[in-house]
Amino acid sequence: METARDLAPDHALTRVDVAHPRGVVLMLHGGKEHSDRAVDGRSASWRRAAAMQRTIAPALAEAGYATWLLRYRLRGWNGGAPVVDARAALRRTDAELPGLPVVLLGHSMGARTAVHVADHPTVAGVVALAPWFPPGETVAAVPGRTLRVLHGARDRITSARASAAYVERAAAAGADATFESAGWAGHYMFTHVARWNAFALERSLEVLAAAHRGVPDSET
Repeated sequence: METARDLAPDHALTRVDVAHPRGVVLMLHGGKEHSDRAVDGRSASWRRAAAMQRTIAPALAEAGYATWLLRYRLRGWNGGAPVVDARAALRRTDAELPGLPVVLLGHSMGARTAVHVADHPTVAGVVALAPWFPPGETVAAVPGRTLRVLHGARDRITSARASAAYVERAAAAGADATFESAGWAGHYMFTHVARWNAFALERSLEVLAAAHRGVPDSET
């Protein structure tokens, strides 16, 4: 039996809830490869995700979807620390909103976290923005899920080429996976902001709509 300690705590989630939710967009922010610093309100990665949440949450709410932004305990990947936090957040969504579909919306390290936890039974898919997919990153959790990736050619922090290669491997493993170029955009989403926000919103709605229809995206 799950206890309160197994679930993401209240302070870790910035929530935009709706009266009669049809699903959840769980946002996962970026970070660093190694850092033991706590994530607080001064974290640039968390603040970028919070700004996106403020932009896209009203339209998601109008469509009947809650938007939750997870704040990790630590800023670093540290061998997979955010994966533990994301699994706790998914247990929280399932405990409060049982059976409702979840889209994981992740930027950079958040996208890497997302593809590690996409095997949770409520996850319909992953929307990945400038993801950090190192060579050989596992695709074990994405078969049967939808994966939508947007990456800019100017990114010098993570690799658009590596993202495209990951999408190919995910598709071969059984995911409905597609890659789109953000053009001459960098990693931090400071330019082409409207494009990043539109992709996040439209692809999240697309995946959730397909989950309600009970058919893969590619067949709609």
